[in-house]
Amino acid sequence: MLDTLFNTEGLVEAGCDEVGRGCLAGPVYAAAVIFPPDYKNELLNDSKQLSAKKRYALREQIQNEALAWAVGVVSNDEIDEINILNASILAMHRALDQLSIRPEFIIVDGNRFKPYISDGKQVPATTVVKGDGKFLSIAAASILAKTYRDDFMKSIHEKYPFFGWDHNAGYPTKEHYKGIQEHGITPFHRKSFSNLSEEGQLYLF
Repeated sequence: MLDTLFNTEGLVEAGCDEVGRGCLAGPVYAAAVIFPPDYKNELLNDSKQLSAKKRYALREQIQNEALAWAVGVVSNDEIDEINILNASILAMHRALDQLSIRPEFIIVDGNRFKPYISDGKQVPATTVVKGDGKFLSIAAASILAKTYRDDFMKSIHEKYPFFGWDHNAGYPTKEHYKGIQEHGITPFHRKSFSNLSEEGQLYLF
């Protein structure tokens, strides 16, 4: 069973996570979720440990049962301008900005975050390595970010069907590299990424 709150002062706590850092194309998505302090859900887990069917079922449950939730997006063009780490943190800040309830404490999956300011004050925050497997709100955020990003990648796959985005979500797969080799890049590719190598070939956008 995952834990509900990290903080012990009974503060309103938001969990954050992002999805899409390692992709060659598409935006990075993040989500923020606030649950009631006594919330329990034995089905919630890190989105990577769940099937797509379970993720989408849990998305509906999260949205119905959370006190507040929101999704933030940073485009591939913005990623090229500010780099993927900064873009990931910005996506989490954008998700936090949209919450209908102001968090008093923030927990973030991973080990990197930047101060978040709300109403002119810095909100206390902590990072938790593998937090999506430890805290309900982070697990829920990972599910929202993953499913909403998958929806977006499937929608642009219809216009650019050569890369397998409907099932690889823009991650570096052989199919994705083959699509780049045969059809070139799209407006959704991250031009600043230089790790686009396949069989010794390097694509510098």
